[in-house]
Amino acid sequence: MNWLAIDTATSRASVALGSSSADAREESLLGARQHAKSLIPMVERLLTAAGLTLDDVAGLVVADGPGSFTGLRVGAAFAKGLADTRGTALRIAPSLAARAMTVAEPGTRVLAVTDALRGDVYVAGYRFTGATLETVITPRVMKGDDLVVIANGFDRVVGDVAPAHASELGDRYRGDPPPDARALLDLRQLDGGTLAITDVHAWEPVYGRPAEAQAKWELDHGRALPGAAGAGG
Repeated sequence: MNWLAIDTATSRASVALGSSSADAREESLLGARQHAKSLIPMVERLLTAAGLTLDDVAGLVVADGPGSFTGLRVGAAFAKGLADTRGTALRIAPSLAARAMTVAEPGTRVLAVTDALRGDVYVAGYRFTGATLETVITPRVMKGDDLVVIANGFDRVVGDVAPAHASELGDRYRGDPPPDARALLDLRQLDGGTLAITDVHAWEPVYGRPAEAQAKWELDHGRALPGAAGAGG
């Protein structure tokens, strides 16, 4: 079965089509401001190259954050539209789980990291046990300087790590491979790797923190932005 995988959680959009990373076609684009206008053409090119149409897509698997506010909204809007109008199955996975999947082997514990701006990082920890993904640390925001401490007990660390911290992690640090939607196809095959979304309208990505514009407005005004997620009133 061909599934369409979408990861727009960072400045690099990645789209993949296939049943697993082994047989999937993938296309990527760097530049967060390009996501909105480029996502649909990327999908169309993958389908054309494979000789398929949307009718041949069994389902969608989407990285639902944490990550870029704008990027996640673009990916979610596309997925919601397709799931709502065509009844396409929708599954989600943390963007950090997809990063961890790129360096995972059975029996390993992987800590995945991405930049959260303002000196913070998003982190999550996972244990891969054959056909199962176990979440050890749920996705959260923390200070980058605390990363080395939380990394204790993990076999591998992957993602956006400052050079000084990478040096402290030694050979446990496996670099910062670019986000690749093919990892989502592999997560779909693991017990606990993805979550089925049954109420498409109620689902929202896990942004992790407010958008930069919202954070600046709230700092300047000393109160929550009216109408923003989590705002009172």
